[in-house]
Amino acid sequence: MSTVTIFYIIIAGIISIALAVFMYGYKSKQKGALAWVFGLLRFITLGSILLLLINPKFKSESYTIEKPKLPILVDNSASIGELGQEENVQQLLQAFKESDKLNSKFDISYYSFGNDFREGDSLSFTEKNTNISKALVSSNELFKNQNAATVLVTDGNQTLGSDYEFSTTTYKNPIYTVVLGDSIRYTDLKIEQLNTNRYAFLKNQFPVEVILNYSGTSPVNAEFVVTKGVSTVYSSKVSFAANETSKTLHFTLSATSVGLQKYTAQIRPLLDEKNKTNNTKQFAVEVIDEATNVLVVSKLTHPDLGALKSAITTNEQRTVTFKKPLAAVSILNDYQLVILYQPDRNFASVFSELEKLKKNTWIISGLQTDWYFLNAAQNNFNKEASSQSEDVQAALSTNYGTFAVADIGFHNFPPLHTEFGALTIRVPNEVMLTQNVSGIANGNPLIATMEINGKRDAIWDGEGFWRWRAASFLKGTSFQEFDDFLGNLIQYLASNKRRSRLAVSAESFYYNNNAIKISAQYFDKNYAFDNRAALNITVKNKETEKQTVFPMLLRNNYYEVDLNSLAAGEYAYTISVANEGVSSSGNFTILDFNVEQQFQNAAVSKLQRISTNTKGESYFVTQSDSLLKSLIDNPNFQNIERSEQKVVPLIDWKYLLALIVFALAAEWFIRKYNGLI
Repeated sequence: MSTVTIFYIIIAGIISIALAVFMYGYKSKQKGALAWVFGLLRFITLGSILLLLINPKFKSESYTIEKPKLPILVDNSASIGELGQEENVQQLLQAFKESDKLNSKFDISYYSFGNDFREGDSLSFTEKNTNISKALVSSNELFKNQNAATVLVTDGNQTLGSDYEFSTTTYKNPIYTVVLGDSIRYTDLKIEQLNTNRYAFLKNQFPVEVILNYSGTSPVNAEFVVTKGVSTVYSSKVSFAANETSKTLHFTLSATSVGLQKYTAQIRPLLDEKNKTNNTKQFAVEVIDEATNVLVVSKLTHPDLGALKSAITTNEQRTVTFKKPLAAVSILNDYQLVILYQPDRNFASVFSELEKLKKNTWIISGLQTDWYFLNAAQNNFNKEASSQSEDVQAALSTNYGTFAVADIGFHNFPPLHTEFGALTIRVPNEVMLTQNVSGIANGNPLIATMEINGKRDAIWDGEGFWRWRAASFLKGTSFQEFDDFLGNLIQYLASNKRRSRLAVSAESFYYNNNAIKISAQYFDKNYAFDNRAALNITVKNKETEKQTVFPMLLRNNYYEVDLNSLAAGEYAYTISVANEGVSSSGNFTILDFNVEQQFQNAAVSKLQRISTNTKGESYFVTQSDSLLKSLIDNPNFQNIERSEQKVVPLIDWKYLLALIVFALAAEWFIRKYNGLI
């Protein structure tokens, strides 16, 4: 408390005493004890009110003892069960919980990881993937500014995410790895990786790439075969040795019939192989008889065009061609969708031909767009453009119901460049993304779709979306989210299929170690998205005839169901709307592939390296006593005494207010009792 504040408090006390004496000691009607009581109560009231006006601040200091943190990250994937380590893990966790010395020294928290990272020590060892990198990054974020050690209990075999050894280069705390499994190398042949297209065209050849690995010391010969049903469609002899442990095969298969074609790849196992599960892998290709052909017309060279090409060709069902305006006029009828990038007067003949052919179009405008020409060339929209540019960001419209759009973080994407001016759409439309300037909506659509008499069109008012694709990659280390967003828009615009009240999005086949999700949109009779409907999906296994009903959950502007609980097999499904006679049916196949069964021992060397690089230590699960002793005896992990100083203003002290109320109430009651009021 400052000297000035103390001076003010003294002055306040003197004033309070003076006023109390003046009121009850000088020319007062009350005499004796009653005058003293009234004077004291008035002094308390006046003094308290003056103290509140001065509002002095008091400092309070509290001390807390903070123990070092010990997060324990436990691998909950199926590979732990495949290596027979479940009991060892449970015994290790029990040892942690029963160690009084460890629990008194550390603040221990338990986490498990597989596909995701979550808090808790409830383990099932059924997760279909292992993402060690995500677990370490999440733990680093939680404890990076604290005195902590991390215990990582795993076999070190990762099937999802970035390289966890690289992730630990920025790790702030030492990592103590507990290795589940052994380092013994068994003789083993395995299919390390199989790559092929998801789609192929009828009567065409599609490529297949297979990487085969061998673990052993003696030379061996084996046969690799690909079968379709009972027929062998490809075979090859392969040989391995101690210094030649990997082979890559490239070959093509014929797409002879339309529909889903399932294949089994196998490298014949050796007689002394321990793990034969990783010798076989199923894969599938959907054979189609036509592709969606997209034409991009532009006279410019721009990075947006590269982003368009990459996003379109991610799906093998689509092809894309780039042409300048004059060269495009004669071939417009060969394409289901024509994308017009920043049109100007050179596009006059293109617009004339498109009007005759009634082709679906997608116009992308930007700083090089001639809006005077574009406003006259079509009747769907109009922009009062100026010579000034404007940077706009995107916001997803939750009312958009033409097709399902997931929010991929549009509001965080870099701004797009467009010409300043009001964009007015003259025909019935749905706005997918709106424009924001400095976080404030300017009333203009960024992306809007239109459908008139079966013809579909769209306007995208902004250039520079190649930065969106780059930002999407930085966010999720993959272009998939952005490519799927653009792919859904292209799929809608390239189709003239009549709109249904129940639109279903499902793949023809899934791998059971990946997400198995089916989404749907339900529209009311006015074709407005209905978020109050109750959708259910009935799934029937074609082999066992077993039926299961799942509710579909509302996700923004679509419904979705997660079917990862289903076993591998062929299924028929029906999506129905409660209390409505609307339904949609289809089929899908789940291919059996358990990536967690592909490993036969632990990645010992890699786990030891991350412990060394982070100044931790590595132990096998059977060395739990040594691990506990090392943590308990380590002098780097000590309790920290933290002090917290709080500055509390007197006005926050409720007791002073209560004192004022008490003094005033007491004076009133005493006066009332003595008949003075």
